[in-house]
Amino acid sequence: MEDNKINLVIKILKNELEVGEMPIVSHLAENQRDPFVILISTLLSLRTKDEVTAEATERLFALASTPEEMLKVSLDKIAKAIYPVGFYRVKAKNIHHTCRELIERFDSKVPDNLDDLLSIRGVGRKTANLVVSLAYGKDAICVDTHVHRISNRLGYVQTKSPDETEFALRKKLPRRHWIIYNTVMVAFGRKTCKPVSPLCSRCPVNKYCDRIGVTLSR
Repeated sequence: MEDNKINLVIKILKNELEVGEMPIVSHLAENQRDPFVILISTLLSLRTKDEVTAEATERLFALASTPEEMLKVSLDKIAKAIYPVGFYRVKAKNIHHTCRELIERFDSKVPDNLDDLLSIRGVGRKTANLVVSLAYGKDAICVDTHVHRISNRLGYVQTKSPDETEFALRKKLPRRHWIIYNTVMVAFGRKTCKPVSPLCSRCPVNKYCDRIGVTLSR
């Protein structure tokens, strides 16, 4: 794909995007930009379906809405509230640890920069970038498996891992697209540009795609 076509691709995918197709964290950010909610919801979303994450987030924040309040809730009660998210007992412990870090190191506020967020155990680049971009509206590129796969499939980057993709995109993707890039690519990846046998016949951007690595499609 010619690099300058990325602007048209993103425009088309934004126009195709429907509210119900947005990733849960993006949807939450549309309605509120409470960084604490965005951070905890993102931690819950790892290896978990969106509908499960949404319900777990609602149950959890019915119990507590601040780091101080969350630490007063027992691990068992948190685990019960967030079940059946993936690794719910581990995530309950991570939530307590994150709240403690926020209180002790950041005056109970969620950091608005990558370095501080990444210094919290359990917070990876995907989570940190989502918080910076969606909670604070700052330029950041969140790369998950969908973003990594589609960016390479289009022929826009040539990378071997999500981290490599993030840094490659930072060098060439126009900054005005950074915040929305994850939202449109995740929705597109779930609906059309699937990992196996993508729906190329009904893809709205198929004429711009190099189809790198695609051996079977519909």
